[in-house]
Amino acid sequence: MVQQEHTKEGGEKPRPSFPLISSFLFLLPFIIFVVAFLILPTISIFISAFQDSAGKFTLQNIKDLFTPYIMGAYLLSIRVSLFTAIIGAFIGFMLAYASTFGNLPSWVKSYLNTFSGVASNFAGVPLAFAFISTLGRVGLITTLIQQIFHISIYDFGFNLYSFWGLCLTYIYFQIPLMVLLMTPALEGMKKEWREGAENLGATNIQYWFHIGLPILLPTILANTVLLFGNAFGAYATAYALTGGFLNLVPIIIGAEIRGDILHNVGLGYALALGMIVIMGVTILSYNYLQSKTARWLK
Repeated sequence: MVQQEHTKEGGEKPRPSFPLISSFLFLLPFIIFVVAFLILPTISIFISAFQDSAGKFTLQNIKDLFTPYIMGAYLLSIRVSLFTAIIGAFIGFMLAYASTFGNLPSWVKSYLNTFSGVASNFAGVPLAFAFISTLGRVGLITTLIQQIFHISIYDFGFNLYSFWGLCLTYIYFQIPLMVLLMTPALEGMKKEWREGAENLGATNIQYWFHIGLPILLPTILANTVLLFGNAFGAYATAYALTGGFLNLVPIIIGAEIRGDILHNVGLGYALALGMIVIMGVTILSYNYLQSKTARWLK
């Protein structure tokens, strides 16, 4: 909402309806939320990562991060996050492309968008139990395959409670999230670019290879980075599905802070600090890559 005011030259220029201080008042709840649930916890984690159980400052917690057990946990979390991000980005991009440029019926597009909105937020314990009920040892699909084809998928090496089972579960919400992220970028592609390429004799493949993909590549990479961060910070799904058998960083943090056997609060905070560093790099990379595409899609 803007009001008009006259300039000295007789023209009109937009004038904000609300003064600047009123705008900050509207932002106040968001600022309080960020300070209370992001900045203050981050400061607390940073300080606690350098303290021992008696509250004295020490570097031992940071040194413990480089033990084989902790480094293995980081590598496993990165492997799960990287694999699910790449698979989710590829399949999600193809679905978004089909929804935007394919001649799909309108009800299919509507269903795909609605499903993507719901499935991208379907995570945590409910998602883990949904997969256990479907692909667990006595799950619905597992039992049907066994009764119809007399085949047990677990005899062929499939295990829902393993690395690949966890990746399969993560991919369930990574794909729809990629669809939601890529659809606006694909819809922002200008028709003039395609028309110009076609007038110059370019085929559809040549258009995408030389124009479409170079423009969208930063967005694709940025969204892949976002998927990586989305999987890297997941805790409830992994814990409910594997019961803590996989040494993922979020699971170890929970064990170190609240566990009975593993209990080293300082190491838990140091692990959390490492996660914050990785997530910070992820967010900065995402913003940088998105800015590369924004100038083309304006």
